[in-house]
Amino acid sequence: MAPESLEGLCASCPVLRLATGERLIERGQANATLYLLLDGKLSVHLDGPDSEPVALLGRGESVGELSVIDQRSASADVVAAAPSRLLAVNEESFWRLVRASHEFAAHLLQLLAQRMRATNSTANRFDHASTVDGLTGLRNRRWLEQHLSRLVVRDLRDGRPLSVALVDLDRFKSFNDRHGHAAGDNALVTVAAAIVAQIRPLDFAARYGGEELVVIFPATAAPGACIAMERVRRAVAALDIALPAGGVAQVTLSAGVAEAIAGDTSASLLRRADLALYRAKAQGRNCVVNDNADDMASPTLEAQ
Repeated sequence: MAPESLEGLCASCPVLRLATGERLIERGQANATLYLLLDGKLSVHLDGPDSEPVALLGRGESVGELSVIDQRSASADVVAAAPSRLLAVNEESFWRLVRASHEFAAHLLQLLAQRMRATNSTANRFDHASTVDGLTGLRNRRWLEQHLSRLVVRDLRDGRPLSVALVDLDRFKSFNDRHGHAAGDNALVTVAAAIVAQIRPLDFAARYGGEELVVIFPATAAPGACIAMERVRRAVAALDIALPAGGVAQVTLSAGVAEAIAGDTSASLLRRADLALYRAKAQGRNCVVNDNADDMASPTLEAQ
């Protein structure tokens, strides 16, 4: 609400003046004051006053109300980003305002709701960013470590099959040495997109590290996962990878498939897929191998 509308109710509240860079609230310290910004600008920092601000507050906005309401220490540092003038409303005056002014109480609730929504949105963006590989857009290893174990436990408990494929781009170091790391990055991005295009919406693809990828096939036994990975393998072999200097190049992949069995953990399941991948490499690359089968799930093409 506009600061002018509070003048009658806040006649006894002192006005503070802050110079640029002066700290108003210190994270972790007790705070029993609501500050209304009359003029100037405040910056809010979660990782110390020298970190990037997560919010900038202007005239008519407030800070410190949560500490007054829940009587807990401040959760952020608040610093003057410009010469600022603030109305300091202590705890007693704050609750007097709440009781005396329906408008103040209503606007305070609206403000808290807005900030909760903004916090949830920021948390969701952070969670998304922290579990997505920045290059390929696939889920990252952190996501894989968090979720694969849950999927294994769930599907084994419910009697549903679950298979994973560990995928490696063939001779990728040689590809990078020959064409450059920018071309290698483009190859990873292109292959990741091809994998996503070939699997079902209920399947998951993640970057395990370097040129290694993992594909998770819920509700799918190993033979079905091998069929899906053969489809992926053929699609990748047909790709033209654009090179920064012009022209195109090709890549192939090898994959090892394993189906979860009683007693499996995410680590043991990936270990068996890795052994199957090793067999695929040993048998000529550019093929898919089922860890439960004696032979490859697809014929070996000329290694690339």
